[in-house]
Amino acid sequence: MVTPLRNTVAGYPVKVPRPKIHDDAVRTELIEAAARLLADEGPHALSTRRSACEVGTSTSAIYSLLGSKEQMIRAVYLEGFRRLDDRQNAMPRTTDPVADLKAAGLVYFDNGLANPHLYDVMFHRPLREFTPEPEDLAFALGTLGTVVVLVQRCIDAEAFHGSAPAIASELWALVHGATSLAIAGMLDPLDARPRLVHLIDTTVDGYRAEARSAGVNSGR
Repeated sequence: MVTPLRNTVAGYPVKVPRPKIHDDAVRTELIEAAARLLADEGPHALSTRRSACEVGTSTSAIYSLLGSKEQMIRAVYLEGFRRLDDRQNAMPRTTDPVADLKAAGLVYFDNGLANPHLYDVMFHRPLREFTPEPEDLAFALGTLGTVVVLVQRCIDAEAFHGSAPAIASELWALVHGATSLAIAGMLDPLDARPRLVHLIDTTVDGYRAEARSAGVNSGR
């Protein structure tokens, strides 16, 4: 039996805590390793042992921090949406709701390119045996709620007219398509971002025109 190391404070023995081996940093590394293996080599390459080797730790770290292989994939799925949610929540809000909405589209794009392997698991479900639980889907779809709120601000400011959830879904589809193409290498990321800016501007102009033709801001 190993006796814990002790220091003394004012002459009294004090236990020195052992260094954390299975901590949040290792958990994040394991999640990213699992996502890379799935994206780069496919489902057959993913195992708890292989993921542990990629990080330089033991399988016990995976079972301690994540659980089984299926739970590991669930953690990858949720981590992707958590990072998106964090970026969206960190985005500064201004007094211009339309500008904030446009900025949110670029936040989504930048997050996808910063986390391409997580993005793949979020939307492409590379492991057949993994099915998100209802609460997982609720959390994932909840990230769209931020966009719905931003669109509603545009409606309240009479810049847009219509259903906030419907408009948010349309914008999500647009930005998701550009992001997916850039991650897949079908669009040069350096070229894709300005193209996306143009697409968002054009789409927003269309929403403004719809609001005008519906009588918003016209006194009718």
